[in-house]
Formats: sequence, C-alpha cells, structure tokens
Amino acid sequence: MVVAGSAPDVIVFDMDGVLVEVTESYREAIRETVRHYTGDLVSHELIQDFKDEGGWNNDWLLSHRLITDRGKLVDYGDVVEYFNAIFLGENGDGLIAREKWMPQNGLLHRLSQRATLAIFTGRAKYEADVTLARYANGINFHPIITDESVSNPKPAPDGLYLIREQYPDKHIWYLGDTVDDARSAQAAGVPFIGVSMPHNPRHAEIADQLRGLGAFTVLHDINELERLVGQALPPTCKS
Repeated sequence: MVVAGSAPDVIVFDMDGVLVEVTESYREAIRETVRHYTGDLVSHELIQDFKDEGGWNNDWLLSHRLITDRGKLVDYGDVVEYFNAIFLGENGDGLIAREKWMPQNGLLHRLSQRATLAIFTGRAKYEADVTLARYANGINFHPIITDESVSNPKPAPDGLYLIREQYPDKHIWYLGDTVDDARSAQAAGVPFIGVSMPHNPRHAEIADQLRGLGAFTVLHDINELERLVGQALPPTCKS
C-alpha cells in the first residue's frame, strides 16, 4: 500500500460502498423502482455503467433517468416517493434492512482514538440516520455531511470544504468508492483512498479508475484502513 504522507487527523467516510454494502438495498431499490414504472428489471451492470460515468451519485435521479430512457414519463417527485417507500419501509424495515455494515467490531472505535471521524455522503439525513442508529450508535462522527448540507452534490467538493472549515489546520483523508467521490476529493485537494470490493465483477477496473482519478491507494474494504493509518508517518513528521 502507498501512504499519503502524514497520518490523518480527520478521516472522512463516504457511506455507500464504504461503510455499508448496498447491493441489496440502494441498488435493488433502483431496480425495483424502474420495474414498478416500466416493467423492466435493469441489470446491476447497467447501474454500474452510470456510476462509473460519474454524475449519478443521486439514486433518485438515476432511477428517474432509467425510467425516462424506457419511454415512460413519470414525475420526479413520484419516483422519489416510491423509491423511499420500498427503501425505508415501515420504521426502517424496507430494503434498507438488507444493508451489510462493513466495519468489523471495534474498528471505528480504535480509529476514533487516532483521528476524528466524519462522514460526507450523498444520502439524505433521514436515510443516514437510520443506518447509523442501527449499526454505529456509539460512534461519534463529526460532522455528518448529507445531501441537505450542500448546495452542490458530489462530484462538487462542497462537503469536503465544509469539513475543512471545521478542521482548517488538520490533515484529512477521504474514503470513497465512486468516480464522484474521487473527483470531489481531487477538487478539494484532499488525499483520497478508493474502496473497490473484490466481489464486484468490475473490481479491478474500478480500482484502476479510482487510481487514475488520484487515489493514493485502493482498499478491498474499510477493514484494511487501520493498517494503512498505522503505516503512515506521525502528524508531526514530513513526508
């Protein structure tokens, strides 16, 4: 692994694909929303094509685009409403319950003793809150930057700028799994760590893509982060 100089004072996590495996939650909600309005069940590969293109961090917008591409004119607000109904269900028992929390027990607690932990996600706050309450109730992420926090979503760097404003003199790392995450970090001048899980058929292709967009290393999953932090120079040392 390649280490970007000093160990981080602040570690910023994307949620989907980093803290949470979402193939059976968000990705399935896209597929089921499109099927509801068009009768077509789109492939995971097609969804990945859009994610790899960039600019499709918002799954509501992507669902609406896939519906429109199939010749159906559906109001965007209706798409959002249906998506949320099947994703959240009643009291968080919808497709969101299929998520897999990726950090192993104790990982985030140990990392929090080395650095401040923060989140920059394209999720709406109420969606992020459900998952964090379920899996990370004892972990202090500060700040948590969600879709409502920024005027311009990823790949714009606005969320990372907000975090830097709170920690102006601190060394920040950002972990993400998409080209939008990488471009956001690149625009903000924040060292970026890619995440590309090996079970993804495009694992190697995505890893190369993230490196090409400035990732100083690409992890198989978040649980490799502790070793990476341990290999970095102390914050007072120069790279």
